[in-house]
Amino acid sequence: MSLTRKFDDGLERCSWLNSDPIYISYHDNEWGQRLTGDRELFEAIALEGFQAGLSWFTILRRREGFRAAFEQFEIAKVASFDAAKVDQLMLDDRIIRNRAKILSTIHNARLIQDQNLNLTELMWSFAPKAPKQPDEGFKWQAESEESKAMSAALRKLGFKFVGPTTMHALMQSTGMIQDHAPNCHWRR
Repeated sequence: MSLTRKFDDGLERCSWLNSDPIYISYHDNEWGQRLTGDRELFEAIALEGFQAGLSWFTILRRREGFRAAFEQFEIAKVASFDAAKVDQLMLDDRIIRNRAKILSTIHNARLIQDQNLNLTELMWSFAPKAPKQPDEGFKWQAESEESKAMSAALRKLGFKFVGPTTMHALMQSTGMIQDHAPNCHWRR
């Protein structure tokens, strides 16, 4: 399997990508870019949690709906969601209507708020100090030692839907791990 493929615009991109303009824009402008900020990283945790068992493209197509439904992922607002709000979210077809994932998002917001966590400091502390993936023999991985450590630390704090595979995907998307394929135009 090739790690990249040529798209209609003539550019080589990572082969996991489909041809949808939303996905191409995400790949070219967001995936692998350094992301910091508690609200931004809370959104990343929440969306990666919702993605568990689904394709990222499914989440990406609904991201604006998630942002609207979850108050732009403002931690204090999500932490204040009550049972009536959960019931309302379960009827919102703009998002993935999975009660466990909705409840975990609210739970995680409350943890961040109650423990006064600095997500940027906490999460970036698990980023590799130097790139580990050489161009020769490159392959995408589902998890890493760093994602296992991040997952364990977040679970110990009480977070939900933060398994090592989910955290590895988060590390890739937020630039903690640089995983664009060697011939991808983004790497050049």
